[in-house]
Amino acid sequence: MRLTDTSDLWWKTAVYYNLNLETYMDWDDDGIGDLAGLAQRLDYLAELGVTCLWLAPFYPSPRQDNGYDIADYFGVDERYGHLGDLVEVVRTAHDRGMRVIVDLVVNHTSDQHPWFRAARSSPDSPYRDFYVWRDEPPAQQRPSMFPDAEDGVWSFDDAAGQYYEHSFYRHQPDLNTANPAVREEIAKVVGFWLQMGVDGFRVDAVPFLIDGEHGDEHDYLRAIRGYVGRRSGHAMLLGEVNVPYAEQMAFFGGSDGDELTMQFDFVANQQLYLALARQEAGPLVEALRARPAIALTNQWANFVRNHDELTLDQLSVEEREEVFAAFAPSEDQRVHGRGIVRRLPPMLDGDPRRVRMVYSLLFSLPGAPVLYYGEEIGMGEHPGLPRTRDAVRTPMQWSSGDTGGFSNADPDAFTLPVVEGSYGPAHVSVSDQLHVSDSLLSFIRTLVHAYRRSPEIGWGRLELLEQDDPAVLAHAMTGTTGQLVLLHNLSANRRTARVHLRDADTTTRVVDMVGETTNACDEAGCLQVELDGYDHRWLRIVRGQEKRLL
Repeated sequence: MRLTDTSDLWWKTAVYYNLNLETYMDWDDDGIGDLAGLAQRLDYLAELGVTCLWLAPFYPSPRQDNGYDIADYFGVDERYGHLGDLVEVVRTAHDRGMRVIVDLVVNHTSDQHPWFRAARSSPDSPYRDFYVWRDEPPAQQRPSMFPDAEDGVWSFDDAAGQYYEHSFYRHQPDLNTANPAVREEIAKVVGFWLQMGVDGFRVDAVPFLIDGEHGDEHDYLRAIRGYVGRRSGHAMLLGEVNVPYAEQMAFFGGSDGDELTMQFDFVANQQLYLALARQEAGPLVEALRARPAIALTNQWANFVRNHDELTLDQLSVEEREEVFAAFAPSEDQRVHGRGIVRRLPPMLDGDPRRVRMVYSLLFSLPGAPVLYYGEEIGMGEHPGLPRTRDAVRTPMQWSSGDTGGFSNADPDAFTLPVVEGSYGPAHVSVSDQLHVSDSLLSFIRTLVHAYRRSPEIGWGRLELLEQDDPAVLAHAMTGTTGQLVLLHNLSANRRTARVHLRDADTTTRVVDMVGETTNACDEAGCLQVELDGYDHRWLRIVRGQEKRLL
């Protein structure tokens, strides 16, 4: 794909914020978050510096899988409001300088979707081929994504008299995306939400969207990208593709970059936690070194946590055990044999230095940062919930009262309980941090604005700076707007970072963008920085009289 105008690639340097309406803000006090509540919090998000909202599924759904079991692609669950409320949220967000993307979940539907109900009613139904059926399941089956919940990916349906395929839970039958009629319906879904004003889609479970047996999986992704481009000149596709880098490149569309616009970097995310467990930068350095070069029309999305478990499936068994031992020593903190159902602060024993270092690292990595709601205030998980993934999906904590300011309803009416104990609202809330200069919320706001003043992170060239100390991660981001040197100490002990800057001397200014330290180069252009335990620096390098963003 040739690019002649980069002015509308807003997503390259956006700050993303993912939230679930159900647990974000309840405005009508029925115990369920809603669009009206979100509308009341858009100014908060704008002040935080968010430039793109990512809304988790809000469609009509039985809600057996956090709304990813969709029963109607063209509606809003009545518990959250209606289409008019959504349009108002999108319009107001745009007025505040924020884009809005929504989940595109078209690898499966709910078994309550009218298509599946019609499909199972008769073999002659025109919707029968919307799903994948067999008289007998294949002898060799691929494993279920949830091996501790499902014993396979085929289930028998009594009404249909056949087995149907489901890559995830049995209440989520797979769509037959090889069927042109299904693809036509998916195009209508995409077109509808673009017409409603959304700015793109987070595409769920992309490797399960397409069936490689038909040999045209990437042709189909390319067709979706082309359709989005024709219907909207600025919309994007952010893909959930948890595979090794070599396979991820195919989902970008290779060097042409004409399939997914962005992808989450699951490799770097998992290596980050291995690095944290070892208190050594090596695993993350190797991941960044292994990142393939991508087209200008593509971008990486970096994240610390998301709405699911912290998956470690790309680590070796030994590496996974290291991370489990460090951050999820109890079996009830783990799920599916591969993941952790905890938020970051409890995993790091609440050490504010370490928590801040991790978020500084998140915003400094080449690409675009993605925050999960509540991360900006250091929310913790609620252990022991029946559905383990729900541990990190609890109500947003706006104030210090028992309900966290989420709702005035009886807490028994909440779909999920508020976190209790040392991470409950009495200790962690927006109201207690909003006007406190040294709070985590203020620090995250500082990082957001530092990132937005540093286009090199989204557009520039990464250089990993060799260090003698294995605990220090040093990298530079260089672009036409200037250069940043970013330093992070993954150890609890004091360390020293040493960086040689080319074309630098004693006239070179070193500007600390996040802290208040003073640094300078020596006559040879060398920069030596002392880093306390879990310390970090964002240093803008200004050579001579050159003008750079500060």
